[in-house]
Amino acid sequence: MERLRLRFGRGEPARFISHLDIIRFWDRTFRRAQIPLVYSHGFTPHPRIAVASPLVVGVTSEAELMDIWLNKRIFPQTLLLKVRMELPVGFMLFDAWRIDLDATSIQSVLAFAEYRVEVHSDMMDQQATVQIQQLLQAKTLPWHHLKENQMRAYDLRSLIDNIWVVDYRHSTCTLGMRLRCDASSSGRAEQVISALGFVSSPYSIHRTKLILQGDLDYPDTLLSLQHSISQQAN
Repeated sequence: MERLRLRFGRGEPARFISHLDIIRFWDRTFRRAQIPLVYSHGFTPHPRIAVASPLVVGVTSEAELMDIWLNKRIFPQTLLLKVRMELPVGFMLFDAWRIDLDATSIQSVLAFAEYRVEVHSDMMDQQATVQIQQLLQAKTLPWHHLKENQMRAYDLRSLIDNIWVVDYRHSTCTLGMRLRCDASSSGRAEQVISALGFVSSPYSIHRTKLILQGDLDYPDTLLSLQHSISQQAN
């Protein structure tokens, strides 16, 4: 048995697919590509597939991470070639690499997720910058939202690591966000937009990175990201 970690993306044509349907999609795709997945035992076997921090419906991404377990060895590049041939429009598979069978789960080592968010705005560029600075300077930001018919109250500020303006033109503000995304809780980009005082909901939310804690089982590019973040913090 071996375990591979994959980085994949979800584009506009696939952004309204739910997490459960994403798992079913990958199961079918791996079968068509003749990838030897490991399945659970029992009356209804399930593939051993684990996706980190499932995307909210409506969000696109270029940074999703997924672990799969295989019942025989396969070269990561061979897997990439086979699976890419089976992918429909809206899905991308970028990387694959081996990790130890006993490595910690992806979800337990997640730290942050970064997003690019586009929202219509009547604010001036300077006003948006001021709003961001004020939010980042706040020590707490009481927030609540309805989930499963229950009102949840929490500190939204604790879920925000950084926000920055990427672009501002033609009444469209593009923001970058680094939000907490760990085993306990995750920041939501649309809530941050609302907290900043934007009247409109975002019309585009795109996840650009998943940043892990001190896990050595992923490529040097992600390790460099962690080093860069550490340097910025210092």
